[in-house]
Amino acid sequence: MTMNDKTKSAPSAAVSPMEATEHEKIDQYLKQLHADYDAVYNMLLNYECAVMEVETKFNILNNRLSIQGEHNPIETIKSRVKSIDSIIRKMEKRNLPIELESVENNLKDVAGVRVVCSFIDDIYRIEKCFLEQEDVTLFERKDYIQNPKPNGYRSLHLIVKTPIYTENGKKDMFVEVQMRTIAMDFWASLEHKLRYKKNLNPQTAQELAEELTACAEESARLDEKMLRIRERIARD
Repeated sequence: MTMNDKTKSAPSAAVSPMEATEHEKIDQYLKQLHADYDAVYNMLLNYECAVMEVETKFNILNNRLSIQGEHNPIETIKSRVKSIDSIIRKMEKRNLPIELESVENNLKDVAGVRVVCSFIDDIYRIEKCFLEQEDVTLFERKDYIQNPKPNGYRSLHLIVKTPIYTENGKKDMFVEVQMRTIAMDFWASLEHKLRYKKNLNPQTAQELAEELTACAEESARLDEKMLRIRERIARD
């Protein structure tokens, strides 16, 4: 998942996925979704509002926990809402009905928030505080820190449901949350660039993939070493 820093205003952020697409394609997407512009705009706006709700929760937690400790546990928070063309491609790949209702019922990662922490234990501390909030419901949890993917990818993935409050009342929304350290985030960014790099011959791609897997292991050892150093500083 590629994240971008959040935009300043909700309306522009919500409509931007459609504005970024050529006008002739927009009509095609709307026909595929059996919806008009306003309905799609409203759906994207709902997801943008859900992103803002979750970001606010993490910002508050970061401020509260920093008062109790000697550092801010969260380094950065990034977010994104999938574009319309990306949503449709994923629906087609999964052979799902191309309808707005189907999007909301079947895709749990349209809205995404990435939380980058300083240390591994910060991730689990933030996770615990976040999930203890009464308006956050955990739907799915995958811990790729304790159980890394074969390529070395490490991150904690949460799918949560949280309410937003619209002019029509309360609406529950799904948001995907990724939590990782600075080292994990740096590695994932490079791995993503390699995966989508064009014109690489198979042998080179395989060699680079193996090197990246080794780098992931080195990054994990660095995370553990930095945590031990912090703990020693705290004791002395």
